[in-house]
Amino acid sequence: MFAKFETLANMRAAMAENGLDPVSVVIERMHSATMADINGRRTILAGTNNYLGLTFHPQCLQAAQQALMTEGSGTTGSRMANGNYAAHMALEQELADFYGVSSAIVFSTGYQANLALLSVLAGAEDAVLLDADCHASIYDGCKLGNAEIVRFRHNDPASLEKRLQRLAERGVKTLIVTEGIYSMLGDRSPLKEIVELKKKYGAYLMIDEAHSMGVLGENGRGLAEEAGVEDDVDFIVGTFSKSLGSIGGFCVSRWPELENVRAAMRPYIFTASPSPSAIATTRATLKLLRDGAELREQLWKNAHQLYQGLEDLGYNLGPVVSPVIPVILQESRQVVIEFWRKLLDRGVYVNLVLPPASPGDYCLLRCSISAAHSSAQIADMVNAFASLSNQGFVQARTG
Repeated sequence: MFAKFETLANMRAAMAENGLDPVSVVIERMHSATMADINGRRTILAGTNNYLGLTFHPQCLQAAQQALMTEGSGTTGSRMANGNYAAHMALEQELADFYGVSSAIVFSTGYQANLALLSVLAGAEDAVLLDADCHASIYDGCKLGNAEIVRFRHNDPASLEKRLQRLAERGVKTLIVTEGIYSMLGDRSPLKEIVELKKKYGAYLMIDEAHSMGVLGENGRGLAEEAGVEDDVDFIVGTFSKSLGSIGGFCVSRWPELENVRAAMRPYIFTASPSPSAIATTRATLKLLRDGAELREQLWKNAHQLYQGLEDLGYNLGPVVSPVIPVILQESRQVVIEFWRKLLDRGVYVNLVLPPASPGDYCLLRCSISAAHSSAQIADMVNAFASLSNQGFVQARTG
């Protein structure tokens, strides 16, 4: 049974030769939304997706503590079997109100939201057209369903239209799936063009706003709000584990029929519902997000500072300024892993992304910025990258 994992085991052993396994970093103690102890030293956290920096906000902590004391540590079962806590239903209504739609469903994780929706929305006679760079949860959700799965080239409306034409000729109903901000390169979906194609071919559209909720749009609703196409998006999926600083997931829809889908989604029916403290935290952070224009402004100010600093050093970055800022490296795995270790030695933790997790055949050092990062912390991040570049450890480059 375990023989098929030997290659992975050997790869992990090779990565850990210097005494540190990149996939098993231990956060020994948290100090704030942006600082922790790793390997016994204070470290700047630049790989957490904590975009608005709300994980230590006093209102969120107070809400979680109160829920823990009054509702207990967990729900111990699914909503279908054990009943609905009033807070679960209140959060669903608050999410529907936030997006200005009629229907919302809360899930235990963002991953499960995609599994649940994509496993049932498109049936055996339908097709799902998904961007090639979509998240693993989207691919896994499609695999759980019976629909035909068709990929189109990343952020390529022409590629999408070719596939829509072929499916339309066969009379196939189609669900298009895209994302707001993509988690690896920080780029955005060409949503206006995709909406035009959706309307032209009579398709449905689902967008995963996991990394764009709280980040984009005047009210923080994501790319659909920023692009002015919310009325043309059929399903919005998101997570509580990024800007909302909690754990869980959701789907909202302008279609009231979404409620009929609830009883068909196995990842919803057969999973314990989110704990009271997680729901309470999410309700508190959702209120802060709604009034969070200053947080979003600070987030983007910080993103520009880090992007500009790394760009000035000559590093090859993602295509646009974003709270997700990847440093793209063509060096070998061993060199990139050592580079990542050296950053950690200098008190900066970023995400190490190796193929096949990265979108191409290259490696990424993926930084995620937060509104809670100080200007001095961002300068320290840039200085850490500068010290390694100046040593010739990894040759920075442009292009």
